[in-house]
Amino acid sequence: MSTVARPQAGDLAPVENGFLHGTISAVVTIVPFLAILAAGWLAWGGILHWQDLVIFAVMYIPIGFGITVGFHRYFTHRSFKTSPALRAVLGALGSAALEGPVIAWTAAHRRHHACSDKEGDPHSPHIGHDGEPTGPLAGLAHAHLGWIFLHTQRAANERYAPDLLDDPVTRAIDRTMLLWVLLGLALPFGLGVALTGTLVGGLTGLLWGGLVRIFVLHHFTYAINSLCHFFGRRRFRTGDESRNLAWLAPFTLGEAWHNNHHAFPTSAEHGLGRWEPDPSALVIRSLERVGLVWDVRRPAAAKLGAKAL
Repeated sequence: MSTVARPQAGDLAPVENGFLHGTISAVVTIVPFLAILAAGWLAWGGILHWQDLVIFAVMYIPIGFGITVGFHRYFTHRSFKTSPALRAVLGALGSAALEGPVIAWTAAHRRHHACSDKEGDPHSPHIGHDGEPTGPLAGLAHAHLGWIFLHTQRAANERYAPDLLDDPVTRAIDRTMLLWVLLGLALPFGLGVALTGTLVGGLTGLLWGGLVRIFVLHHFTYAINSLCHFFGRRRFRTGDESRNLAWLAPFTLGEAWHNNHHAFPTSAEHGLGRWEPDPSALVIRSLERVGLVWDVRRPAAAKLGAKAL
């Protein structure tokens, strides 16, 4: 199927329990924020060890690739093909990021592409804030975080992700999201205990590799929705406000070459220039070399030239 469905009547999911969804969104937003305040306070007081930073990196990088390589480039845009086993691994890693179940995440992102920066885009900073004194700031706040609380605007899975609903592996990962989130918290605790031999080491490992990692990865992901539709360079014609934000690219594992991505949404590589590093593309290339992924999609040079500004 095409990874971008055109918006039409009935493309929004019904809200069965708005209060419950709102409460979950609030908890997922507030708890990691409180955790990063606690981590900063502990670090200021000298309670920060090399083990904590190692555990943070060990958890951030593979789970980050679960979002960028898995949820985004594979599940949403079908930039390559792979086996059911690697599909399950990518889905589990992305689920551990606590950004939502894989099918709903995919549906929301496909809807974003279907009406990018137009009415119906779930997280555009440019829609719905005209005429307000704080319009640009309100738009950025909505695109970064506010849209998560608008459960009446959720994309319908049946409309935007029927291919994932038809896949038993993806459905199983989607149903067991909570398990992968809990494993993503248990593992840094176990690593902390193993590296320090103490319960305190386990708790600080949980803090940095669990909650702080969730906070940081969340907000770098959210920055693609907000900052990369407002600031940066436009290299290609796209019909929307997507932009490349070079300083953000390393932290988002290559996702911040966002104008490139909107110009060629099915491309497995977002960094399309010599000086556009894309760690996620390197992972895909490595998997391709060892035969774990295939039919990797990349834009031809002629297409790059045709869309260049």
